[in-house]
Amino acid sequence: MIFRGSQVAMVVAFFVLLVVVGTVGYAWIEGWNWADSFYMTIITITAVGYHEVHPLTQAGRYWTILMLIGGLTGLAAWFALITTSMVRMDLRNTYRKRATMKRIRRMKDHVIVCGSGRMGTQVIVELLGAKKDYVVIESDPEAAEALRNVDPDVLVIDDDAAEDRVLRRAGIDSAMGLVTCLSADADNLFVCLSARHLNSKLVVIARAEGKSTTAKMYQAGADHVVSPNVTGAVWVASLLTRPSVASFLDVASTGVHLSRHIDQATVGGRAKIRGLTLKEARIPERTGLVVIAVSKRGSPGKDILFNPKADMRLGAGDDLIVLGDHDQVAKLRAYVS
Repeated sequence: MIFRGSQVAMVVAFFVLLVVVGTVGYAWIEGWNWADSFYMTIITITAVGYHEVHPLTQAGRYWTILMLIGGLTGLAAWFALITTSMVRMDLRNTYRKRATMKRIRRMKDHVIVCGSGRMGTQVIVELLGAKKDYVVIESDPEAAEALRNVDPDVLVIDDDAAEDRVLRRAGIDSAMGLVTCLSADADNLFVCLSARHLNSKLVVIARAEGKSTTAKMYQAGADHVVSPNVTGAVWVASLLTRPSVASFLDVASTGVHLSRHIDQATVGGRAKIRGLTLKEARIPERTGLVVIAVSKRGSPGKDILFNPKADMRLGAGDDLIVLGDHDQVAKLRAYVS
């Protein structure tokens, strides 16, 4: 809360007591009725400067001076409370921003998510499921605050993602990927240009609508372009024509994330399986995983080889695409690192 309840209660109680005492005092000293006494008390303690409702006696003037001092004291306490609360709120926001920037500076190989709309929020949910560090750039304060319902520890930079300085604040130099899913294609295009300029090794994924915009995204430096309408249409058709496949991937099941079933692990430079064939690596026996594809390092565009043969040799930098749960993937990464 901005205000502390006990302080507000004290100030309100002071004003209530002052009004009661002032009303009774005017009625007793001047002999006025309750309405006139109440009105005189209010205009006195608020220092509005209206004329007296009736001519005052000398005692009434002294009483008015006391009421005026009490009213100014109460108003001073109220304004002090408001000022203190505003300063406290500003300090809280400043502390939160500093804590956010401190955590971002310690990050490495994280993902930057630009925009927290429906697609951006779902991306965040998937990153949480995959236990991947991420930073969100969102210019709408209400949308940024709503993200805390998804992840209470979310790191949000409330600024414009199209600005180079904002991308640098998000740690783009040390990030491994960026997802731009802003509402306007022009904004996504500009973010792609800026991100590719700031980090040439960054994996950039952009949201786009329409074929012409998709082509421009690739020209601007995006590695992958996703069109929600096209992707949604593909899965709708899959549910109708290939229902078993769609069910197998659990895409249509509420609350089940794709990242819990299909994942990847990279063969390390000093891994024990480096130079072995898939058969010799014995990945299913050691981890319980099935290798469904391999992306060979150095292949044109890192083409994905589906259903790899048992005699395929594994090299450093190869990406193994597997089917399994998080614990199995963790075993595989430890095995191939």
